[in-house]
Amino acid sequence: MSSKKFRNVFLAVAVLLLLGFASFLFSRNSQLVSQTRSSTPPVAAAAVPARELPPGTIAYTPKANTTALAIARKFLSESTYMTVSEFESAIRQANDGKASFKKNEAALVPGIEPQPVVEKSRPFPKEEEIRAIYLTGATAGSVRGLELIRRWHKAGGNAVVFDIKDSDGSINVPFEHPLAPKKKNYSINNLPKFARFLHSENMHAIARIALFRDENIARNHSALAVQSRSTHQAWKENGKLVWTDPSRKEVQDYDLELARKVAQSGADEIQFDYVRFPAEGNQKDAQFVFQSNPKLHRDDVIAGFLERAHNELHPMGVLVSLDVFGIMAWQRSVDLSHTGQDIVKMAKYCDVLSPMIYPSHFFGMDGYTAPGDAPEHFISTSMERFEKITAGSGVVLRPWLQAFPGAPKPIHPNTF
Repeated sequence: MSSKKFRNVFLAVAVLLLLGFASFLFSRNSQLVSQTRSSTPPVAAAAVPARELPPGTIAYTPKANTTALAIARKFLSESTYMTVSEFESAIRQANDGKASFKKNEAALVPGIEPQPVVEKSRPFPKEEEIRAIYLTGATAGSVRGLELIRRWHKAGGNAVVFDIKDSDGSINVPFEHPLAPKKKNYSINNLPKFARFLHSENMHAIARIALFRDENIARNHSALAVQSRSTHQAWKENGKLVWTDPSRKEVQDYDLELARKVAQSGADEIQFDYVRFPAEGNQKDAQFVFQSNPKLHRDDVIAGFLERAHNELHPMGVLVSLDVFGIMAWQRSVDLSHTGQDIVKMAKYCDVLSPMIYPSHFFGMDGYTAPGDAPEHFISTSMERFEKITAGSGVVLRPWLQAFPGAPKPIHPNTF
């Protein structure tokens, strides 16, 4: 190969090598730049400050489309508001008048307070005059009930009697217990809050608990009901399965646990109703646990329960009151043997006795064929008798008076 040709080949190879080396250097530099860029942390976005909410207001984000009304119902028991309508209005106002909210759209909910609400019983002299209105549990927790309480306050009333447990066994406040009826909604869903409302209206809060006539237990826990000697099943009073056995410890424990819960929730007075044995039906067929001890009688069972209740509730700062048959003022042995309401014994373990003096119920008493037509006789005579048999006990008499028709001749509306 000639020297000229060799020189040309050598130059071509050198050029190719230089181009390859340059390409390598460029590729390497690009890789380093890429790595440097990828490893450089992104510039953080400026943090958006959280919205500062007014005290007692929360931001609620619904998982589906909703309304101010639905939100009010959801959070009512946790709020300071007493009714859904006033709470809904407050929610709308907090959200610039909006009444509906889309999914994931935050809604402001005002008036939320720490739970549980704590309300204490207020001392009330048992001798103080009581001017009370009675409300069922359903009414007490309703808009109408709250308005009645406000009106009662303006009219000069100073107390409200409201149902915690009625004689069908229904309970109007949340209460977890194996014997309690199972339900989701309660008429009074936050008892301390309701008691606080009563106190704000200067009302003495009297919580009524129907004791041993409990249809829920008699039907659903029949082993705790009065038993029939003839059928060996739950006993019925005139065909109605409604009575628990007052001498059953399980029944007494249940009622006392409920009473303690109510006392801890701000009620000022626990009023026991149906604090007795069944008075009607086939009494000879009725069988009770206490009868295994021949020395015990019905009045011993009632007095024993009341002693226990008084000892447990009184230290909690509440008054204990009892509803009793008005007819028990006559102290007839037949009434005592059936009901177990020995007034002398019962007066030892309560602050207030409330005789139910309903003239129309005094059948055949004192020679009156139509006792409902003689309210002046039965009210005055009953009170005189109760005062006599409770003398020296320190108990206060606070009667229930009949305000419903039931006499052969209608009672004049101005009688009471």
